[in-house]
Amino acid sequence: MNKDKTKSSKVNRAWINDHVNDPYVKLANREGYRARAAYKLKEIDESLSLIKPGHLVVDLGSAPGAWSQYLRRRLAPGGAAAGEVKGVIIALDILPMEPVEGVTFIQGDFRESEVLEQLTQMLAGRKADVVVSDMAPNLSGIDSADTARIAHLVELAIDFTVNHLKPEGALVAKVFHGGGYDELVKLFKDAFRVVKPFKPKASRDKSSETFLVGRGLKKASA
Repeated sequence: MNKDKTKSSKVNRAWINDHVNDPYVKLANREGYRARAAYKLKEIDESLSLIKPGHLVVDLGSAPGAWSQYLRRRLAPGGAAAGEVKGVIIALDILPMEPVEGVTFIQGDFRESEVLEQLTQMLAGRKADVVVSDMAPNLSGIDSADTARIAHLVELAIDFTVNHLKPEGALVAKVFHGGGYDELVKLFKDAFRVVKPFKPKASRDKSSETFLVGRGLKKASA
């Protein structure tokens, strides 16, 4: 048991050391982002020109708010972190999120129909230009169970997007390489005309996370 504790403390120290020296962590601290994750979305957006002032964007799995912060700056004149926003940002997470100016936040479980209904009502009949999803389940370490949980959240994100996205809009969703990845790519290809996998530089090399970007609905809902 002592060996396990020693090993665990070494791993924790190594992670803390990596985190403190991480250039994206330093950049996030300097630029006022709540997490280094902001730079993942920033890189995807800048590479593919997804988000523009005037857009309606839905941010799924938004806590602690770094993606919402990036979206807010992206829709603000001059990229400001406060003041006017040209567009609409609706964020949702099962966890609480400190307010981000100009962002409407719903706290709830995206898997529950009442929460989904609340989000739908917030849209008030409008279609989203972009949906971004950084949702990830709590991983158990049991591959088959984790694969199923990840797939379920991605399926829900695709289903929501197909029903609430403009025909030429886009979905950005976090996925993980491993079991079930090919099936998720197929789901994207069934829903979107163009599908692109994207591994931002801000994603840690050791991480199996990657992002799938779908653009242009194959079957736009009425």
